[in-house]
Amino acid sequence: MAIEKPASKQMVIASGRAHQSLAQEVAEILKTELVPVTAYDFANGETFVRYERSVRGVDAFIIQAHPNPINHWVMEHLLMVDAMKRASAKRITVVAPFFPYARQDKKHKGREPISARLVTDLYRTAGADRLMSVDLHSPQIQGFFDGPVDHLWALPILADYVGEKFGTDKLTVVSPDSGRVRVADIWADRLATPLAIVHKRRDPDKPNQVQVNEIVGQVEGRDCLIVDDMIDTGGTILAAAKALKENGAARVIVAATHAVFSPPASERLNDPVIDAVVVTNTLPITPDKEFETLHVLSIAPLIAKAIAAVFYDDSVNSLFPGHA
Repeated sequence: MAIEKPASKQMVIASGRAHQSLAQEVAEILKTELVPVTAYDFANGETFVRYERSVRGVDAFIIQAHPNPINHWVMEHLLMVDAMKRASAKRITVVAPFFPYARQDKKHKGREPISARLVTDLYRTAGADRLMSVDLHSPQIQGFFDGPVDHLWALPILADYVGEKFGTDKLTVVSPDSGRVRVADIWADRLATPLAIVHKRRDPDKPNQVQVNEIVGQVEGRDCLIVDDMIDTGGTILAAAKALKENGAARVIVAATHAVFSPPASERLNDPVIDAVVVTNTLPITPDKEFETLHVLSIAPLIAKAIAAVFYDDSVNSLFPGHA
């Protein structure tokens, strides 16, 4: 006679060290606790991780942010996935709110890597069954991973906040470049506002340097909302804001999901031409990166809902009606 085991599921949430406050908030929303993890670095920079209780047979969600130094935190994430696999977890979901190397999703010239593809391969090799991320720089990254990918949108959180805080009567949504027009168009539809585009040119041999050429759309006398997926050094945003103000914009508001804020981003974003900056906490924002006009929204409720949907085998796309 066959021996039958009653069907049961157990969820565990684990966190790397890069942004534990975000993972803790997610765990609290889900009414659970983070699995205890011992993690430290050896003198030569090697990382060690170990789970302090059994995770055999669990549905594991391993959360890690990827700020600077990004390579260190990617390696820690991979080690946590590998340790979970070797501890016999039933399913492992990598939760990377800011996906590492997402900007390197294609070759611009010969003899270059496709780094985003390499990162997804590394996660798969380490033992990940599923990926979860927020506002990928390029949606095509979903196709790099051989397994389910949950691509979460921060747009509803950011757009609703901007609408309530700043109003929409005189608002114009602005795409900072031609590559973000589709996303800006969705913003404009949600907020029922006009759309404008900043046309820029960038020298591929000079990273983080941008030249604004012209603005397409009516911005004079309007509150202009620049939308983007991330802010790194802030050069693109500041150049666009100055161009908007020179063309008669009343206020310039910036909204972005990922606050990378590499120096000198905080100084640039604190320029008087920018009236407010709204971001989420997919990455840790340390005190040295804060400034008076910065508004930080928590992404934890969205991640918690997505984790619950995956655990209970519900639809993640249902969290984003109209954009499934």
